[in-house]
Amino acid sequence: MSVNVTPLHDRILIKRVEERETVKGGIIMPDAAKEKSQEGEIVAVGPGKHHEGKRIPLDVEVGDRVLFGKYSGTDIKIEDEEYLIVREDDVLGKITKAARAASGKR
Repeated sequence: MSVNVTPLHDRILIKRVEERETVKGGIIMPDAAKEKSQEGEIVAVGPGKHHEGKRIPLDVEVGDRVLFGKYSGTDIKIEDEEYLIVREDDVLGKITKAARAASGKR
């Protein structure tokens, strides 16, 4: 996937991870009843913010799986794909491979 957007300063471009279609009981959730996922994969990052004349690099990088707040950032659409652009402060945490395996997610 190639996205021609470079976020500025401490902003991050995220592609939401799609939730599963069914719940534990096997019930299929209709699109209207679903909430947007609060988990995503980082597609692009800015160079970092300036503080006292120095650039502070971000703690996340392209490919990281992250959690973000329900009302964080701005939804944008690029070439028919939906993304979220947030500041680094809106990222609540990284999801490691071990945590994904334990939760049963990909």
